[in-house]
Amino acid sequence: MYILNINYIKSLESIDSLLEEHIKFLEKHYSEGIFIASGRKIPRSGGIIFVKNITFEKLEKIINEDPFKREGAAEYEIIQFTPTMMAEGYEILKDATS
Repeated sequence: MYILNINYIKSLESIDSLLEEHIKFLEKHYSEGIFIASGRKIPRSGGIIFVKNITFEKLEKIINEDPFKREGAAEYEIIQFTPTMMAEGYEILKDATS
């Protein structure tokens, strides 16, 4: 699975102008079963997206669809890892690596 660490590099006004389109981007990939969880960082300097295990090439294509990336409003850090232990109730995370 992947953790996408998103850092805003433009003003919050720029981010807010893209937010509606960004939410549609998120909803699309949730409906496809690719995104697991997402949310804003606190303080609001970016966001985090948990992504199931897909090919790196497919992940790059998805990231490039994000209006934050397309408009140069945010940078993405891609972290790949394999969850091997998790708290009770979060076993679905283990399935995200298959």
